[in-house]
Amino acid sequence: MNLERIENSLKTKIDPILSSNEKTKLSSVLITIFNKSPKILMIKKPITMNYHGGEIAFPGGKISKEDDDLLDTAIRETKEETGITITHEQIIGQLKPVTTLNSGFTILPFVCIIDEINELIPNSEVEEFLEIPLMPLLQTLSNDTDPKHNSIQEMYTFTFESKMIWGASARMLKQITEKINKP
Repeated sequence: MNLERIENSLKTKIDPILSSNEKTKLSSVLITIFNKSPKILMIKKPITMNYHGGEIAFPGGKISKEDDDLLDTAIRETKEETGITITHEQIIGQLKPVTTLNSGFTILPFVCIIDEINELIPNSEVEEFLEIPLMPLLQTLSNDTDPKHNSIQEMYTFTFESKMIWGASARMLKQITEKINKP
């Protein structure tokens, strides 16, 4: 599948505002798709992180006072964690918000497509960068219909090499799978 078809499948209206409530903390991530044979950029967080340590995730984080909205948050956090500068014009869409069950974040995922990534510069929140071939990754979807966690109705996992992607990141990838595979 080429980048143009992926872009057409994932293109949506951008609405970077979510209502805040006392039950969850607002955050956002940026799903960056790049390369002619499409890859997706993910990070492995250090095990020492307070939230989601050791997990495979998309660059992103909590909204801060300096951000006008959650799109600003995703762009700022991506720059801080990867060194990549993404502009508002490069954002092609967003996915439905995803809520983490253990840490109480509501995450608004945005999607951008760029030609290539030249140099990645990690900050302290990044242990490793993963440049994952998109279509082979999406084909590793597994749906655990008998989850071990009582509050999860369905748990999806994806696998890259020996690394498992689960939780909120997997639910975002599941949305991408559904959009790309839509007839």
